[in-house]
Amino acid sequence: MTVGDLARTPEPATTAERPRTLPALLLRQAAERPGDVALREKHRGVWRETTWAQYAERAAHVGLGLAALGVEPGDKVAVHAENRPEWVLTDMGAQGLGAVVTGIYPTSPAAEVEYLLGHSESVVLVAEDEEQLDKALAVRERLPRLRRIVVIDPRNIRGLADDPMLMTFSELEALGRERDRAEWERRVAALDPQGTAIIVYTSGTTGPPKGAMISHANLMAAADVFTQLYDVGPDDEVLSYLPLCHIAERLFSVIDAIAAGYVVNFGEGGESFMQDLRDVQPTFFLGVPRVWEKMLATVEIKMQDASWLKRRIHAAGWVRWPLREKLGMSRCRIALSGAAPIAPQVLEAFHELGVPIREGYGQTENTAVCTFTPADDVRIGTVGKAAPGVELKIAEDGEILTRSAGVFQGYFKDPEATADAIDPDGWLHTGDVGEIDEDGFLTITDRKKDIIITAGGKNISPSEIENRLKVSPYVREAIVIGDRRRFLTALIGIEADTVGDWATRRGLPFTTYADLSRKDEVRELIAGVVDEVNADLAQVEQIKRFALLDKELDHEDGELTATLKVKRRAIEEMFADEIEALYR
Repeated sequence: MTVGDLARTPEPATTAERPRTLPALLLRQAAERPGDVALREKHRGVWRETTWAQYAERAAHVGLGLAALGVEPGDKVAVHAENRPEWVLTDMGAQGLGAVVTGIYPTSPAAEVEYLLGHSESVVLVAEDEEQLDKALAVRERLPRLRRIVVIDPRNIRGLADDPMLMTFSELEALGRERDRAEWERRVAALDPQGTAIIVYTSGTTGPPKGAMISHANLMAAADVFTQLYDVGPDDEVLSYLPLCHIAERLFSVIDAIAAGYVVNFGEGGESFMQDLRDVQPTFFLGVPRVWEKMLATVEIKMQDASWLKRRIHAAGWVRWPLREKLGMSRCRIALSGAAPIAPQVLEAFHELGVPIREGYGQTENTAVCTFTPADDVRIGTVGKAAPGVELKIAEDGEILTRSAGVFQGYFKDPEATADAIDPDGWLHTGDVGEIDEDGFLTITDRKKDIIITAGGKNISPSEIENRLKVSPYVREAIVIGDRRRFLTALIGIEADTVGDWATRRGLPFTTYADLSRKDEVRELIAGVVDEVNADLAQVEQIKRFALLDKELDHEDGELTATLKVKRRAIEEMFADEIEALYR
């Protein structure tokens, strides 16, 4: 397709009677299906249910409780918690008042909590427990707008009742129960669809996070597109596990869940994730590439344990069902990958397992509405075609531009960045580089800012090479270096579990991650991975040298974003000595 050509699908259908905001849509679900299950939460191994009527009622109580604390339309309410019902109850309750909800990643350190609360001008913070409360208390003196901190789980917190700034989530709901629920419903009915509903802070790979303002109309546009694209409804279930402050999980656990009426399950998370997945066996599942890669590594390691006969049976495809059940995928009708590029080899492996993953593409700035892969036309290596109502085109420099009802309002308190992102004609400049083929399928080649230009003038997309390396079950992170350099090198982080298992099988003793990564045998193992990848690359794209990282990259150390994307600039600064050594 020539530069500037468009890819577009028809406008989404609209219904005149359809509620114009998510809180209004929640009230409709509660009225039409009051006794049906909306949410489930796993607590100490037991699953507890919340019906649609209870969901709406508790959201109203939370909203009215916030109103009793003086929260007004336009005020900001922040949530700092793991995925749980109280997160979405706060989201809907505050939105129903006309307040603006923003989320803070559970892994955010105190300094980032201070920045996000200060920049968003939040007046109330809903914090999960003692850990998150301590972060807020450490910085609250520098947050003059913050008036109240509401604690969801107050266990082991001393002096909570003695601090006038603190209260429990139960107390907040009790405040709301004292008021007339009709007040909340009147406020919901009076909401302006063009008003800001949420602020989602972007990952900040190249600087401080920016607050993307997303309107009620943006959220409903995303819901409308979703319900056209996927045949899901009340009989479907999802597992909520990605951070709710990320637009992708907000889309699955709040926006689309309320629109389609399916059940959202909140597991115990962390180390329990795989057991949660096996418990739920979701019918609809979104995995970021890291999740799919980890699952695939698990399968590969288990097959190493399998007997010769079992391996033959697996090769014949006869144990697909038991494997899918162990992965939590036995009921999965729709499997999606998004949020970052995924290696084609991972997609091919899951197709062979009977889990046909379909890629999609979207960003915070377009409410995650951009492209989708049709179920009957999966083209590995592309992220699909334009979703209903979405226009796509490629700019002269290769940047992907998109225009739709999902395009956000702009960045909070940053008109300059907003003008850079949205041009006068309403096109969102995504920052990604790609191509559209003659059938309208989009292929993303890299981030515009990540393109490497070697000393010889060659343009190279590092993400493609990095994804090939990360296909290996032994590689967790790969950062390709080479901008203005003579050749490419890489910093590689090993996958502790699988490499540890490999070392144990060979009788190699080790104590720590650093000790393991420094083993000569481990270096030889990873060298084999690099050689295998290099064999399929052009000479200029090959990794000539590599260094193994002696620590796992971490969000709190500033090496990863909260969504586990590598901060390239930070990595190049933190590991400058290791990089320079590769070029000596």
